[in-house]
Amino acid sequence: MKTQGGFLMSQIKLVSGRLFERILVNAGVSEFNGAQGKILYTLWEFGDMPIVEISKRTGLAKTSLTSMLERMEQAGLITRTVDSDDRRRLVVSLTERARALKGAYDRVSQRANEVYYEGFTDAEITEFEGYLRRVLKNLTEVSEKLEKSRGKEE
Repeated sequence: MKTQGGFLMSQIKLVSGRLFERILVNAGVSEFNGAQGKILYTLWEFGDMPIVEISKRTGLAKTSLTSMLERMEQAGLITRTVDSDDRRRLVVSLTERARALKGAYDRVSQRANEVYYEGFTDAEITEFEGYLRRVLKNLTEVSEKLEKSRGKEE
């Protein structure tokens, strides 16, 4: 059976990223971009956390995160402090400025979700998101196994 799941997900990611950026602009949100929004969302939902955890939760590479976090810190959205339990680890926290932007982000996300799920029933959305979680679980498990095996080779 020929499948196109990976290709379709890649296309969806590209198109939805452009759409989200456009919705941000139309909503007058200029304080952060879509990728930075992923980081902010993670911190709004789960609180302060180390960079490694942000990487896991957002799917953004640690190397990409470093420069993004630097720009976000310069923009007054986050702070990075040394973890009191492990001085080698930085913990990322939201500033009051970033906390105040949550409502705008929620409105933009709601609009994006309306576009994503136009014509879907609640049951279809639930089923679809269940399939996506299964795909993500499969990808994550294999990715972690490959990382572990790569670490043994080095």
